[in-house]
Amino acid sequence: MSNTATGEFPYIHGFSTEEQARLVRQARMFETSLFSHIDYSDATRLLEVGCGVGAQTEILLRRFPQLHVTGIDRSPAQLAAAEGNLGHTAWCASRYALQLADATDLPFSERSFDAAYLCWVLEHMPSPVRVLSEVRRVLSPGAIIYVTEVLNSSFFLDPYSPHLLRYWMAFNDYQYDSGGDPFIGAKLGNLLLAGGYHDVRTEVKSFHLDNRQPGRRKHMIEFWEELLLSAAEPLIAGNKVDSETVEGMRKELQAVRNDPNAVFFFAFVQARASVY
Repeated sequence: MSNTATGEFPYIHGFSTEEQARLVRQARMFETSLFSHIDYSDATRLLEVGCGVGAQTEILLRRFPQLHVTGIDRSPAQLAAAEGNLGHTAWCASRYALQLADATDLPFSERSFDAAYLCWVLEHMPSPVRVLSEVRRVLSPGAIIYVTEVLNSSFFLDPYSPHLLRYWMAFNDYQYDSGGDPFIGAKLGNLLLAGGYHDVRTEVKSFHLDNRQPGRRKHMIEFWEELLLSAAEPLIAGNKVDSETVEGMRKELQAVRNDPNAVFFFAFVQARASVY
């Protein structure tokens, strides 16, 4: 859904300035739901894997004023954008460090951090257990890790939109064929156990928007269209979809956005675990 941290494989959303701005909007839109149960109040040295443009970094530093965040990413373009975003934010000054790094081979010694944060990252990685094991290596005993990931099979939109569904399946196929996993949220419990973590807990979070929240529903559908279209170019180039499907999807989303009885549903999974 957003960030990157390892490997040379296709990133479905790309690195355009428009995509970088979308990541900032996404972080703000999801903040309340994402951080409702996250607690880093006992941590001071946090590793953020796949920090991207620093959108989540800003939230971490704002919500937990005692934190120093070290953010890693594999994209120089994303790191440059993160420096620009964080460098203009007063409360972030001197409280973060950004580094180009591979999440499967972190350039840090053991026990360098007492907390870790990953959000919309493992879905893009071909070796999620290896990443989680490497993160555990650099965490101190008692450290807490929070991991939030997609569960794309949960997506539902009404009225029925056949072009959108074809596009969504192609979107997920492309990500899976590229070494990612658009359904990884449901697997977080197993992945964290395999990575050597303890006290693993998972929580399913969702957006269920209907006539009770028409303004928020419209805003979410507009955002979802932006997210989907960010992948249109590689999907067309890879012969996963054609331009007719993309245009049909756009028309269907416009119709759904204006439908007085539209329904939007999407679920994702957030996990918490600790290091012994």
